[in-house]
Amino acid sequence: MASRFPVYLFDVDGTLTDSATDITASVLEVLERNGHPPQPVSLLRIYIGRHLRDLFQDVIPGIDDPGIEDLIQQYRKIYAARGHVNTRTFDGVVETLAALPGRKGTATTKGTPMTRIVLEQFGLLPYFDHVQGTDGFPAKPAPDVLHRSLEVFGVEPDDVLFVGDSTADMAAGRAAGVRVCAVRYGYGNHEEMEAYSPDFWIGHPSELLSL
Repeated sequence: MASRFPVYLFDVDGTLTDSATDITASVLEVLERNGHPPQPVSLLRIYIGRHLRDLFQDVIPGIDDPGIEDLIQQYRKIYAARGHVNTRTFDGVVETLAALPGRKGTATTKGTPMTRIVLEQFGLLPYFDHVQGTDGFPAKPAPDVLHRSLEVFGVEPDDVLFVGDSTADMAAGRAAGVRVCAVRYGYGNHEEMEAYSPDFWIGHPSELLSL
């Protein structure tokens, strides 16, 4: 089976894994531990795929940079300690990755080490030629994580399809100049995603095989 795209890049949370429960529970625990009011889960889900800095800055008025960084470090410890107990892969992800031709990589706001842990835990790591997280550079909607993956694969933007579920993914993909596929089963607002005119929409991972 020939591949239309030499390289496929994937967001992780909301695209490959349904991880909202573990992510939002970790954020709520951080807020509680530090005496900040809890936030609706529906609000916290909107921030999945964006940097935690954006979330804490928006929900805690007046917080300074050191305060944000402290909360981020707390979150990372809490999130890791949960062991992804309530996370699962979306239906069809494993089968689609196994059948999808072309090289595959990630482009996620998670750091690379945590991304590798998640992919390995859920049996996805063998399907990826490269794992790229956000390591000390601007997170999506900035295109940096995509640029890093393009450099590793040695390809041009036209060779790449980026699959994601959020407006941050759509914006990053457009800024990087790659083709973009929006998923309907993730956490993103479809109307806001539509504003970026995705090249493709899918309602199930297997639809990637017939684009």
